[in-house]
Parts: sequence; C-alpha cells; structure tokens
Amino acid sequence: MAPGGGAVAPGGPAVSPGGGAAIPRRAPGGGRSPAPVLALAPSLSPARFVALGDSLTEGLGDPVPGGGWRGWASLLAGALGERPGGVELVNLARSGALAAELAERQLPAARALGPRFASLVVGANDTLRAAFAIERVAAALDRAHGALSADGAVVLTACLPDPGRMLGLPAPLARPLARRMRAVNTVVHAVSARYQGVHLHLAEHPWVAERACWSVDRLHPSERGHRLLARGFHAALAAAGLPVGPPPALTLDGPPPTRAGSARWMATRGTRWVADRCTDLLPGLLGLALQECRHGVAGSGRLLDAAADQATRTALAALDGADHGSDGADGVDGVEGMNGADHRPGRAGAPDRADAPDSPGGPDDAPPGKTAATAKGAATMTG
Repeated sequence: MAPGGGAVAPGGPAVSPGGGAAIPRRAPGGGRSPAPVLALAPSLSPARFVALGDSLTEGLGDPVPGGGWRGWASLLAGALGERPGGVELVNLARSGALAAELAERQLPAARALGPRFASLVVGANDTLRAAFAIERVAAALDRAHGALSADGAVVLTACLPDPGRMLGLPAPLARPLARRMRAVNTVVHAVSARYQGVHLHLAEHPWVAERACWSVDRLHPSERGHRLLARGFHAALAAAGLPVGPPPALTLDGPPPTRAGSARWMATRGTRWVADRCTDLLPGLLGLALQECRHGVAGSGRLLDAAADQATRTALAALDGADHGSDGADGVDGVEGMNGADHRPGRAGAPDRADAPDSPGGPDDAPPGKTAATAKGAATMTG
C-alpha cells in the first residue's frame, strides 16, 4: 500500500480503494520564463506513475477477477519506461472526485511519492454539480499541474466529451452541460500548454460510437475502451519522444458488454446512480433548461455561449494576472478555439499537430510556442 492509500502494482493491474487559450509561465522573480523543456527526472528505483482523478482513472468498467478495477492507467503503466515492468503504478483516483478534491486530497499524496509520470484526468463530475464554477476548476488544475511539473513529473491530461451527449439528454438539458464541458476542456488544454504537459484529445474519436467500447452503464469505458485510452496516451508519450515500450494490447481478457447486461444494470443499480447525481444537479439544470428554451425562442442562444466563453477567459486570465491578456485571445471567439501549431516538449519548433480537428468539447490548437504535446485519442466520460 502506498502513501495516500492507493494500491500499487509494478506495471500490472492496480486496484484503487475507493483546449484554447494558453497561459504564459511565470519565472520565480516575476517576468516570464522561456518555454520549459519537458525532461524526465533522473531514473529512480522504482520509477512511479501516479494516477490522479475520478472513476475514469480508477478503472470503472474494466473489472478484475475477485473484485476491483484495473483501467487504462494500469494498462499504460506496463508500457512505460525503458524496460517492461520498470514503472510502478500508484492509483489515487476516487469515484466522484471533483477538480478541487484532487488538488486538496490527492495531490499531496502524489507529490510525496516523487512520480516520474503523473496523470490529471478530471472535470466531468464538476460539470454535473449545481455549484459548477469554471474559475475553481481552473485554479485546482493549475495548482496540481504546476506542482507536479515543478517536481519533475511528466504530466498527462485529456479532454473529455460532454455528459449530456453521453447521457442522451434532450437538447435544452444537454446544451448547458456541453457548454460547461467545453469550458473545462479549454482550461485543461491551456494549463497543459502552460506547463508543457502531454495532452490527449479525447473529446472526439470514432470508437465513441462503438457499443463494445462502453461498459454496461454506458458512462465508463469497457475493457476495450480502457485499452484504447491507454494506447492513446502511449502514442502521445511516444510522439513527445519519451521512453515507452510496446503499446498496450487490444486483446480482451473478459467478455464485451451485452444489451442484457446493460438492462440488468439499469434495473438494479442504474436508476439509483442517476438519482444520486440528479439530487444535486436537477433543480439548477431545469433552470438552465428553461433559460435555454427562452433564448432558443428569441434566437439569442449565442449570448449564452458568449457569456460562458467570457467566464472561461476570465478564469484563465486569473491564473496569471494581467499578463495573460497579451498572450490570450481577444474577443469571445478566441476562447473556443485558437489556431496554431502544436510543439513536442523539448523539441522547440517541431510541429506535432493532431491529424484531426478536436470536437466542440475541446479546442483543436493553441497559440504557437505555448502548446502541449497532443495526440488524437479516444473519448470517454467519468461518473
């Protein structure tokens, strides 16, 4: 058992107990420092991969015999480092975790472990809370990413699709959630760019439409989905020039989900799962839906988008004070997507653009010289 309570496995199954505007990095004395070079800390024995996040990283949807979950982080750990099994996984992720909880509870335990690799995949649960505030999400992610990067860890982040789409909600309910998820993805992309992390665009990918890639709850990846997610991060690390072994295999250990299994889950557990989450969100979401309908009738829905984009831009600017204005986007449209070239960490000037545009859930590009290593990956959803 590792500090913080996470389960440990040397590159094997670990069972847990439980993009837009870029921001200039500040030098300790005030002004701006040059773009940092992503470099691995000196080899430790054992090297560690510490996974922070919510149920997605905890591994829900990829069960192991005897109980518990495996998930993409465990699959990826076995493919990291210069030799097979040379990286130990500590999974600190907790189901239902919010960004602030990650920064307050998981981050101290992660830093104490001195990881060589760390992942920060969180934010979808925040969009499902009545008290959602993008400025709090931005502050928490910046705190966590900045601390782990300063410690010398290679930090992995990802964009996520909007919950309304995954739940199949009616448009008046889905649009507010999509707006929130777009804001979170913009912040995640920008913070990753600030610290030269390794960022994976997950918001849109062909396998999202594959039923076999989702577990019975249709909210978390199945074993196949977790394997595809692990391979996406593996490809991103390899593209950044970081040491990795062969990619995680796609061969399944267990059976794929079935329609009958999905029906049983909804009848026995799914209704309560939805009710537990709607208790907090539903009153506020209904108000947002009424607002959405009023603006829809008036043909002024763009005003809601503009207000959300302004809030996101303000949250990003707050991370670096007034200096953000000189490097950020001018006008509302700049928050949703900015054009430029991605750059591989440690390879200044080397373009590494994703080969397909990102979804509305996450910006496709960020300004030149301020982007994180990116790779096209797979979409998933947390709960």
